[in-house]
Amino acid sequence: MSRKQRIAVMGAAMVGIVSTPVIWLLDGPDTAGVVGASIQAATGVAALVWAWAQPRADMAGEAGDTATQTGRAEASGGGQAHTGVRRRGAGSPGTARVQDTGDAISRGTGSNAGTGIDYTD
Repeated sequence: MSRKQRIAVMGAAMVGIVSTPVIWLLDGPDTAGVVGASIQAATGVAALVWAWAQPRADMAGEAGDTATQTGRAEASGGGQAHTGVRRRGAGSPGTARVQDTGDAISRGTGSNAGTGIDYTD
């Protein structure tokens, strides 16, 4: 669940929890009102607990890319060599981690080499 979604659910849950006694006080404590307020409060508390228990989006199984202890890569004649992580766009979801990558060597015109995180379009 993303941070914005979590904030929205938690905000709605808090509104439900806080509005319960207000509605009960304004409408009077008859049996139907008490039952309705109890259901409303329980729903708000359940939504709050659910949102709080959701893993962060960057910790979930969305996209955790890792490159560790990679070997050597070489590119020539316009080729590409990369020993790290290549991802589409800087706004890619999830985390990327690179550690102890191997050498990346490029030779010749138009060749490209990298060892870290490479955001491509």
